[in-house]
Amino acid sequence: MRSFTLIALSALTLSACGGGGQASRDQIKIVGSSTVYPFTTMVAEQFVNSGSFKAPVIESTGTGGGMKLFCAGVGPQHPDMTNASRRMTASEFELCQRNGVTEIMEVQVGMDGIAFAESINGPKIKLTLAEAYRALAATPMGKPNTTKLWSDINPSLPAVPISIMGPPATSGTRDSLHELIMHPGCEEAYPQVKEIEKTDKDKATELCTRVREDGVYVDSGENDNLIVQKLSANPNAIGVFGYSYLEENASRLKGVPVNGVDPTYAAISSGQYPGARAMFIYVKKQHLKAVPGINEFLGQYIKMWEPEGPLTKRGMIASSDADRSKASDTIGQGRVMQRSDLD
Repeated sequence: MRSFTLIALSALTLSACGGGGQASRDQIKIVGSSTVYPFTTMVAEQFVNSGSFKAPVIESTGTGGGMKLFCAGVGPQHPDMTNASRRMTASEFELCQRNGVTEIMEVQVGMDGIAFAESINGPKIKLTLAEAYRALAATPMGKPNTTKLWSDINPSLPAVPISIMGPPATSGTRDSLHELIMHPGCEEAYPQVKEIEKTDKDKATELCTRVREDGVYVDSGENDNLIVQKLSANPNAIGVFGYSYLEENASRLKGVPVNGVDPTYAAISSGQYPGARAMFIYVKKQHLKAVPGINEFLGQYIKMWEPEGPLTKRGMIASSDADRSKASDTIGQGRVMQRSDLD
Protein backbone atom coordinates (compact mmCIF):
# COMPACT_ATOMS: atom_id res chain seq x y z
CA MET A 1 0.00 0.00 0.00
CA ARG A 2 1.34 3.42 -0.93
CA SER A 3 0.54 6.58 0.99
CA PHE A 4 1.23 10.24 0.43
CA THR A 5 1.52 13.18 2.80
CA LEU A 6 3.66 16.28 2.61
CA ILE A 7 3.78 16.81 6.34
CA ALA A 8 3.54 14.58 9.38
CA LEU A 9 0.14 13.36 10.41
CA SER A 10 -1.36 15.32 13.24
CA ALA A 11 -4.00 14.23 15.69
CA LEU A 12 -7.55 14.60 14.45
CA THR A 13 -9.28 17.65 15.79
CA LEU A 14 -12.71 16.55 16.91
CA SER A 15 -15.56 18.97 17.26
CA ALA A 16 -19.29 18.57 17.04
CA CYS A 17 -20.60 19.56 13.66
CA GLY A 18 -23.92 19.25 11.90
CA GLY A 19 -26.46 16.51 12.26
CA GLY A 20 -25.55 13.01 13.31
CA GLY A 21 -22.68 14.15 15.52
CA GLN A 22 -20.19 14.52 12.71
CA ALA A 23 -16.69 15.40 13.82
CA SER A 24 -14.07 17.54 12.13
CA ARG A 25 -10.63 16.49 10.92
CA ASP A 26 -7.87 18.92 9.89
CA GLN A 27 -6.64 16.88 6.88
CA ILE A 28 -8.48 15.46 3.90
CA LYS A 29 -8.30 11.67 3.73
CA ILE A 30 -8.46 9.91 0.35
CA VAL A 31 -8.25 6.20 -0.51
CA GLY A 32 -8.74 4.09 -3.63
CA SER A 33 -7.37 3.38 -7.08
CA SER A 34 -3.65 2.97 -7.73
CA THR A 35 -4.27 4.26 -11.27
CA VAL A 36 -5.86 7.53 -10.14
CA TYR A 37 -3.42 7.84 -7.20
CA PRO A 38 -0.63 9.71 -9.05
CA PHE A 39 -3.08 12.27 -10.45
CA THR A 40 -4.75 12.94 -7.10
CA THR A 41 -1.29 13.15 -5.52
CA MET A 42 -0.26 15.77 -8.09
CA VAL A 43 -3.42 17.78 -7.33
CA ALA A 44 -2.66 17.48 -3.61
CA GLU A 45 0.83 18.92 -4.11
CA GLN A 46 -0.56 21.99 -5.88
CA PHE A 47 -3.38 22.28 -3.34
CA VAL A 48 -0.87 22.55 -0.51
CA ASN A 49 1.36 24.97 -2.42
CA SER A 50 -1.49 27.31 -3.28
CA GLY A 51 -3.31 27.50 0.03
CA SER A 52 -3.18 27.30 3.80
CA PHE A 53 -4.46 23.75 4.19
CA LYS A 54 -2.63 20.71 5.44
CA ALA A 55 -1.56 18.03 2.99
CA PRO A 56 -4.21 15.42 2.22
CA VAL A 57 -3.41 11.87 3.26
CA ILE A 58 -3.80 9.63 0.21
CA GLU A 59 -3.63 5.84 0.30
CA SER A 60 -3.48 3.49 -2.68
CA THR A 61 -5.84 0.70 -1.67
CA GLY A 62 -7.27 -0.30 -5.05
CA THR A 63 -10.69 0.77 -6.26
CA GLY A 64 -12.59 -2.08 -4.61
CA GLY A 65 -10.76 -1.69 -1.31
CA GLY A 66 -11.29 2.06 -1.43
CA MET A 67 -15.02 1.67 -1.97
CA LYS A 68 -15.30 -0.54 1.11
CA LEU A 69 -13.48 2.03 3.24
CA PHE A 70 -15.40 4.96 1.74
CA CYS A 71 -18.78 3.29 2.22
CA ALA A 72 -18.09 2.11 5.78
CA GLY A 73 -19.61 5.22 7.37
CA VAL A 74 -19.59 8.94 8.06
CA GLY A 75 -17.19 10.61 10.51
CA PRO A 76 -13.49 11.40 11.02
CA GLN A 77 -12.44 7.74 11.07
CA HIS A 78 -13.75 7.31 7.51
CA PRO A 79 -12.23 8.74 4.29
CA ASP A 80 -13.67 11.83 2.64
CA MET A 81 -13.06 10.68 -0.93
CA THR A 82 -12.12 7.61 -2.89
CA ASN A 83 -10.31 7.39 -6.23
CA ALA A 84 -11.82 4.93 -8.72
CA SER A 85 -10.60 3.60 -12.05
CA ARG A 86 -14.13 2.41 -12.81
CA ARG A 87 -17.60 3.55 -11.91
CA MET A 88 -19.14 2.73 -8.53
CA THR A 89 -21.30 -0.38 -8.73
CA ALA A 90 -24.92 -0.57 -7.62
CA SER A 91 -23.96 -2.90 -4.75
CA GLU A 92 -21.31 -0.43 -3.54
CA PHE A 93 -23.82 2.42 -3.71
CA GLU A 94 -26.25 0.36 -1.65
CA LEU A 95 -23.52 -0.45 0.89
CA CYS A 96 -22.86 3.27 1.28
CA GLN A 97 -26.56 3.95 1.82
CA ARG A 98 -26.87 1.23 4.48
CA ASN A 99 -23.94 2.71 6.38
CA GLY A 100 -25.26 6.27 6.32
CA VAL A 101 -23.19 7.54 3.41
CA THR A 102 -26.27 8.93 1.73
CA GLU A 103 -24.88 11.94 -0.13
CA ILE A 104 -22.22 11.00 -2.69
CA MET A 105 -20.82 13.26 -5.38
CA GLU A 106 -19.56 11.42 -8.47
CA VAL A 107 -16.87 13.35 -10.35
CA GLN A 108 -15.31 12.07 -13.58
CA VAL A 109 -11.76 13.43 -13.54
CA GLY A 110 -10.47 12.04 -16.83
CA MET A 111 -10.01 9.03 -19.07
CA ASP A 112 -7.59 6.13 -19.03
CA GLY A 113 -7.00 2.89 -20.87
CA ILE A 114 -6.29 -0.68 -19.80
CA ALA A 115 -2.92 -0.99 -21.47
CA PHE A 116 -1.22 -4.25 -22.38
CA ALA A 117 2.51 -3.57 -22.56
CA GLU A 118 5.80 -5.39 -23.03
CA SER A 119 9.47 -4.53 -22.76
CA ILE A 120 10.97 -2.67 -25.72
CA ASN A 121 13.04 -5.85 -26.08
CA GLY A 122 9.92 -8.03 -26.09
CA PRO A 123 8.63 -10.29 -28.88
CA LYS A 124 6.33 -7.60 -30.38
CA ILE A 125 3.09 -9.38 -29.58
CA LYS A 126 -0.17 -8.23 -31.19
CA LEU A 127 -3.46 -9.50 -29.77
CA THR A 128 -7.12 -9.66 -30.57
CA LEU A 129 -9.67 -9.48 -27.77
CA ALA A 130 -10.37 -13.19 -28.32
CA GLU A 131 -6.66 -14.07 -27.97
CA ALA A 132 -6.35 -11.99 -24.80
CA TYR A 133 -9.36 -13.83 -23.37
CA ARG A 134 -7.95 -17.26 -24.29
CA ALA A 135 -4.68 -16.38 -22.57
CA LEU A 136 -6.30 -15.05 -19.39
CA ALA A 137 -9.41 -17.17 -18.83
CA ALA A 138 -9.35 -19.94 -16.22
CA THR A 139 -11.96 -22.06 -17.98
CA PRO A 140 -12.68 -20.97 -21.56
CA MET A 141 -16.24 -22.19 -22.19
CA GLY A 142 -15.98 -24.44 -19.13
CA LYS A 143 -12.78 -26.29 -20.07
CA PRO A 144 -9.52 -25.90 -18.10
CA ASN A 145 -7.06 -23.57 -19.83
CA THR A 146 -4.04 -25.66 -20.78
CA THR A 147 -2.32 -23.16 -23.07
CA LYS A 148 1.30 -22.51 -22.10
CA LEU A 149 2.75 -20.69 -25.11
CA TRP A 150 1.28 -17.79 -27.07
CA SER A 151 1.60 -19.99 -30.14
CA ASP A 152 -0.81 -22.47 -28.47
CA ILE A 153 -3.49 -19.81 -28.87
CA ASN A 154 -2.56 -18.75 -32.38
CA PRO A 155 0.35 -20.28 -34.36
CA SER A 156 1.19 -16.82 -35.70
CA LEU A 157 1.98 -15.58 -32.19
CA PRO A 158 5.50 -16.06 -30.72
CA ALA A 159 6.38 -19.46 -29.28
CA VAL A 160 7.19 -17.98 -25.87
CA PRO A 161 5.55 -18.76 -22.50
CA ILE A 162 2.40 -16.82 -21.66
CA SER A 163 3.23 -14.67 -18.65
CA ILE A 164 0.86 -11.85 -17.75
CA MET A 165 1.44 -9.60 -14.75
CA GLY A 166 -1.53 -7.59 -13.62
CA PRO A 167 -3.66 -6.17 -10.82
CA PRO A 168 -5.33 -8.05 -7.93
CA ALA A 169 -9.05 -8.67 -7.52
CA THR A 170 -9.47 -5.52 -5.38
CA SER A 171 -8.29 -3.27 -8.22
CA GLY A 172 -10.53 -1.24 -10.49
CA THR A 173 -8.08 -2.04 -13.26
CA ARG A 174 -8.89 -5.73 -12.75
CA ASP A 175 -12.59 -4.95 -12.93
CA SER A 176 -12.02 -2.99 -16.13
CA LEU A 177 -9.91 -5.84 -17.52
CA HIS A 178 -12.94 -8.11 -17.01
CA GLU A 179 -15.45 -5.67 -18.47
CA LEU A 180 -13.52 -4.15 -21.37
CA ILE A 181 -11.17 -6.95 -22.48
CA MET A 182 -12.15 -10.38 -21.20
CA HIS A 183 -15.93 -10.30 -21.58
CA PRO A 184 -15.90 -8.87 -25.12
CA GLY A 185 -13.06 -11.28 -25.96
CA CYS A 186 -15.10 -14.18 -24.62
CA GLU A 187 -18.03 -13.23 -26.85
CA GLU A 188 -15.66 -12.81 -29.81
CA ALA A 189 -14.07 -16.21 -29.24
CA TYR A 190 -17.27 -18.05 -28.33
CA PRO A 191 -20.39 -16.32 -29.73
CA GLN A 192 -22.55 -19.02 -28.11
CA VAL A 193 -21.89 -17.46 -24.71
CA LYS A 194 -24.45 -14.78 -25.62
CA GLU A 195 -27.14 -17.46 -25.41
CA ILE A 196 -25.92 -18.52 -21.96
CA GLU A 197 -26.13 -14.87 -20.84
CA LYS A 198 -29.85 -14.83 -21.64
CA THR A 199 -30.63 -17.66 -19.21
CA ASP A 200 -27.76 -17.69 -16.69
CA LYS A 201 -25.90 -14.38 -16.44
CA ASP A 202 -23.81 -15.54 -13.46
CA LYS A 203 -22.56 -18.58 -15.35
CA ALA A 204 -21.65 -16.44 -18.35
CA THR A 205 -19.77 -14.00 -16.11
CA GLU A 206 -17.85 -16.88 -14.51
CA LEU A 207 -16.91 -18.31 -17.91
CA CYS A 208 -15.91 -14.95 -19.34
CA THR A 209 -14.12 -13.19 -16.48
CA ARG A 210 -12.56 -15.73 -14.09
CA VAL A 211 -8.79 -15.33 -14.41
CA ARG A 212 -6.59 -18.43 -14.46
CA GLU A 213 -4.73 -19.36 -11.25
CA ASP A 214 -2.06 -21.71 -12.60
CA GLY A 215 0.79 -19.20 -12.47
CA VAL A 216 0.35 -17.82 -15.97
CA TYR A 217 -1.38 -14.73 -14.58
CA VAL A 218 0.73 -13.14 -11.84
CA ASP A 219 -1.11 -10.96 -9.33
CA SER A 220 1.34 -8.10 -8.81
CA GLY A 221 -0.55 -6.18 -6.12
CA GLU A 222 -1.60 -2.53 -6.22
CA ASN A 223 1.87 -1.24 -7.14
CA ASP A 224 1.84 -0.76 -10.92
CA ASN A 225 5.45 0.43 -10.84
CA LEU A 226 6.40 -3.07 -9.70
CA ILE A 227 4.91 -4.49 -12.92
CA VAL A 228 6.99 -2.02 -14.93
CA GLN A 229 10.15 -3.20 -13.15
CA LYS A 230 9.31 -6.88 -13.71
CA LEU A 231 8.73 -6.31 -17.42
CA SER A 232 12.23 -4.91 -17.73
CA ALA A 233 13.57 -8.05 -16.07
CA ASN A 234 11.42 -10.45 -18.13
CA PRO A 235 11.19 -9.24 -21.76
CA ASN A 236 8.79 -12.04 -22.75
CA ALA A 237 6.15 -11.07 -20.17
CA ILE A 238 3.17 -8.78 -20.67
CA GLY A 239 1.92 -6.30 -18.10
CA VAL A 240 -1.58 -4.93 -17.56
CA PHE A 241 -2.03 -1.48 -16.01
CA GLY A 242 -3.34 2.01 -16.62
CA TYR A 243 -2.17 3.88 -19.73
CA SER A 244 -0.38 6.54 -17.67
CA TYR A 245 2.22 3.98 -16.53
CA LEU A 246 2.92 3.07 -20.14
CA GLU A 247 3.26 6.77 -21.00
CA GLU A 248 5.62 7.41 -18.09
CA ASN A 249 7.84 4.47 -19.07
CA ALA A 250 7.90 4.89 -22.85
CA SER A 251 11.69 4.51 -22.88
CA ARG A 252 11.39 1.00 -21.41
CA LEU A 253 8.01 -0.27 -22.57
CA LYS A 254 5.84 -0.38 -25.66
CA GLY A 255 2.12 -0.91 -25.95
CA VAL A 256 0.64 -4.17 -27.23
CA PRO A 257 -1.97 -3.51 -29.94
CA VAL A 258 -5.42 -4.97 -29.24
CA ASN A 259 -7.66 -5.61 -32.26
CA GLY A 260 -5.13 -3.70 -34.32
CA VAL A 261 -5.26 -0.53 -32.19
CA ASP A 262 -2.29 0.70 -30.16
CA PRO A 263 -2.96 2.05 -26.64
CA THR A 264 -2.27 5.73 -27.42
CA TYR A 265 -3.70 8.99 -26.10
CA ALA A 266 -5.61 9.62 -29.33
CA ALA A 267 -7.00 6.08 -29.58
CA ILE A 268 -8.21 6.07 -25.97
CA SER A 269 -9.63 9.59 -26.12
CA SER A 270 -11.61 8.74 -29.25
CA GLY A 271 -12.83 5.42 -27.86
CA GLN A 272 -11.15 3.44 -30.66
CA TYR A 273 -8.97 1.49 -28.23
CA PRO A 274 -10.99 -1.38 -26.69
CA GLY A 275 -9.66 -0.74 -23.17
CA ALA A 276 -10.73 2.92 -22.84
CA ARG A 277 -12.38 3.77 -19.50
CA ALA A 278 -13.37 6.73 -17.32
CA MET A 279 -11.71 7.61 -14.00
CA PHE A 280 -13.56 9.08 -11.04
CA ILE A 281 -13.34 10.49 -7.57
CA TYR A 282 -16.26 10.00 -5.19
CA VAL A 283 -16.80 12.64 -2.53
CA LYS A 284 -18.69 12.33 0.75
CA LYS A 285 -20.81 15.49 0.72
CA GLN A 286 -21.61 14.99 4.40
CA HIS A 287 -17.94 15.77 5.13
CA LEU A 288 -17.75 19.06 3.20
CA LYS A 289 -18.40 21.31 6.20
CA ALA A 290 -16.67 19.12 8.75
CA VAL A 291 -13.30 18.74 7.01
CA PRO A 292 -11.58 21.95 5.86
CA GLY A 293 -10.35 22.27 2.30
CA ILE A 294 -12.45 19.69 0.43
CA ASN A 295 -14.13 22.26 -1.82
CA GLU A 296 -10.80 23.95 -2.50
CA PHE A 297 -9.20 20.60 -3.31
CA LEU A 298 -11.95 19.84 -5.82
CA GLY A 299 -11.45 23.30 -7.31
CA GLN A 300 -7.77 22.50 -7.75
CA TYR A 301 -8.70 19.32 -9.64
CA ILE A 302 -10.84 21.39 -12.04
CA LYS A 303 -7.89 23.69 -12.76
CA MET A 304 -5.64 20.76 -13.63
CA TRP A 305 -7.76 18.37 -15.71
CA GLU A 306 -8.05 20.49 -18.85
CA PRO A 307 -6.52 19.28 -22.15
CA GLU A 308 -2.83 20.24 -22.15
CA GLY A 309 -3.10 20.74 -18.39
CA PRO A 310 -0.72 19.38 -15.74
CA LEU A 311 -2.59 16.09 -15.35
CA THR A 312 -2.58 15.28 -19.06
CA LYS A 313 1.14 15.98 -19.12
CA ARG A 314 1.43 13.35 -16.38
CA GLY A 315 -0.42 10.78 -18.52
CA MET A 316 -4.11 11.37 -17.87
CA ILE A 317 -6.37 11.61 -20.91
CA ALA A 318 -8.71 14.58 -20.67
CA SER A 319 -12.45 13.89 -20.58
CA SER A 320 -14.63 15.35 -23.31
CA ASP A 321 -15.78 18.97 -23.02
CA ALA A 322 -19.26 17.74 -22.06
CA ASP A 323 -17.97 15.38 -19.35
CA ARG A 324 -15.65 18.03 -17.89
CA SER A 325 -18.53 20.51 -17.81
CA LYS A 326 -20.77 17.97 -16.06
CA ALA A 327 -18.05 17.22 -13.49
CA SER A 328 -17.49 20.94 -12.81
CA ASP A 329 -21.23 21.44 -12.35
CA THR A 330 -21.38 18.50 -9.92
CA ILE A 331 -18.70 20.15 -7.81
CA GLY A 332 -20.11 23.66 -8.08
CA GLN A 333 -23.67 22.63 -7.30
CA GLY A 334 -22.86 19.84 -4.87
CA ARG A 335 -24.93 17.46 -6.99
CA VAL A 336 -25.60 14.13 -5.27
CA MET A 337 -25.75 10.93 -7.32
CA GLN A 338 -28.86 8.76 -7.35
CA ARG A 339 -29.16 4.99 -7.55
CA SER A 340 -30.81 5.39 -10.96
CA ASP A 341 -27.62 7.02 -12.28
CA LEU A 342 -26.00 3.59 -12.22
CA ASP A 343 -28.62 1.88 -14.37
